[in-house]
Amino acid sequence: MFYTIDILGTIAFAISGVLVAINKKMDLFGILIIGFVTAVGGGTLRDLLIGNAPVSWMKDITYTYVIIASAVFAILFRSKINYLRTSLFLFDTIGIGLYTLVGIEKGLHAGLHPIICIALGTMTASFGGVIRDILCNEIPVIFRKEIYATPCILGGIIYFLLRELPIENNIVFIIAGIVVIVVRLLAVKFKIALPTIYSGNKN
Repeated sequence: MFYTIDILGTIAFAISGVLVAINKKMDLFGILIIGFVTAVGGGTLRDLLIGNAPVSWMKDITYTYVIIASAVFAILFRSKINYLRTSLFLFDTIGIGLYTLVGIEKGLHAGLHPIICIALGTMTASFGGVIRDILCNEIPVIFRKEIYATPCILGGIIYFLLRELPIENNIVFIIAGIVVIVVRLLAVKFKIALPTIYSGNKN
């Protein structure tokens, strides 16, 4: 179940990166690079922080194959994907939901405190998108008003609360992942955002 979630998250983030690169009118090489760093950026940072080297995607060639296949799929069917921005948002949201759980589970395997595991899950889910946006000359979504990291934190809290109940771990994974995805979808739909702090200088 854990490995399946990791692969699904990789697919979602790879497609998300490819859609951004296509929107930026990059060449084929640029599209593949953006898709790749979006898919593995957060996981790479996570593995380096917990001392897991070589990082996951270097030890399992499946991740590389999955990213390439996802990129090819997104490129070939780009004309079939209506409303590019909506598709990007959907795949990005699925990606953060899945990768939050992957990061938390990696933290648990490393024997880390639940709070650190939640932070690790949030980083795993967010930083691939941060790298993608920086390379594409965009302000990263996590630093804008739009809620991005908060659903990851809420999903992580729900995950640890459910672990205390007599519920199968796979069900806990699914519920926590759905919480992340639904909270982000609702936040965007109803334009819920964290408050912005201004300096007070109008000049």
